[in-house]
Amino acid sequence: MLPQCLQDADLSVLSQTMAQCCKNIKETVQMLASRHKDIHGSVSKVGKAIDRNFDAEISAVVAETVWDTPERQKYLSETIVEHLYRQGMLSVAEDLCQESGVVIDMSMKQPFLELNRILEALRMQDLRPALEWAVTNRQRLLDLNSSLEFKLHRLYFISLLSGGIGNQMEALQYARHFQPFASQHQRDIQILMGSLVYLRHGIENSPYRSLLETNQWAEICNIFTRDACALLGLSVESPLSVSFASGCMALPVLMNIKQVIEQRQCSGVWTHKDELPIEIDLGKKCWYHSVFACPILRQQTSESNPPMKLICGHVISRDALNKLTNAGKLKCPYCPMEQNPSHAKQIYF
Repeated sequence: MLPQCLQDADLSVLSQTMAQCCKNIKETVQMLASRHKDIHGSVSKVGKAIDRNFDAEISAVVAETVWDTPERQKYLSETIVEHLYRQGMLSVAEDLCQESGVVIDMSMKQPFLELNRILEALRMQDLRPALEWAVTNRQRLLDLNSSLEFKLHRLYFISLLSGGIGNQMEALQYARHFQPFASQHQRDIQILMGSLVYLRHGIENSPYRSLLETNQWAEICNIFTRDACALLGLSVESPLSVSFASGCMALPVLMNIKQVIEQRQCSGVWTHKDELPIEIDLGKKCWYHSVFACPILRQQTSESNPPMKLICGHVISRDALNKLTNAGKLKCPYCPMEQNPSHAKQIYF
């Protein structure tokens, strides 16, 4: 048994320790409450800012009859299915085909199956399927002036270098694959062969350490997607992705112009037909074909009013051609040459 005085001393120390702990806990709770109050104030303002800056009602700028026919609904379903195939979501695409009644030919489906199989292998850092595909399509890639095959061989060579001195002989033997690309990629090949000198000490400790950058795998995936889509006659991004991105950029502008039209009570300006009330710049990324504006009528040409090339070389719209024709003759508005309007040729773009 401890003496009574020692027991009292231990209780006194324990009491002081507990009091100090309670004090620290109280101070910590007060500090957290203060911080939470500051954060809560900022977070509560976010909701109000969203309500103030975003309009949940967008039906005012949407044509209600845009998808009113079975044919248009079929086009929409096919576009969504193509997007799903591009993204590798094959099972979802098949379910949508069954529910919507859309029939997709196997010849359209097969290229996407192969593309996604190769991309999945590249994401796993397996280059063999992509190399086999590139060798099979070598001539078509050369016609596109593509460097995909060389970049795949380069990346495979670098993966051998990262394995250390044990892969030296295999790397030297694999370097023979660079021979067909020597004239176009001489400098890159010299750098790769120079890195072999430092293989014993490790490429990561040499001036060639940049060869081991990990972003090369993401880059090769992008290059493969771009060139594979080019061979298939497809854009890199799906039509659905492009349309969605364009709509996101155009929607705020359309909401603003709609509000201005309603305030000024000029509702007849925008009739929801095939044209917008103003021009919206979507950037060069969304430029897919040439656009010609007639210098006479200052109107953009279309399929029903295409650009026409005169014998003298000047180009005007078909509507302008018809208006300038007089008694079966046409005088070019830019030069004094008189010509037969039937000799004008339509320009396709």
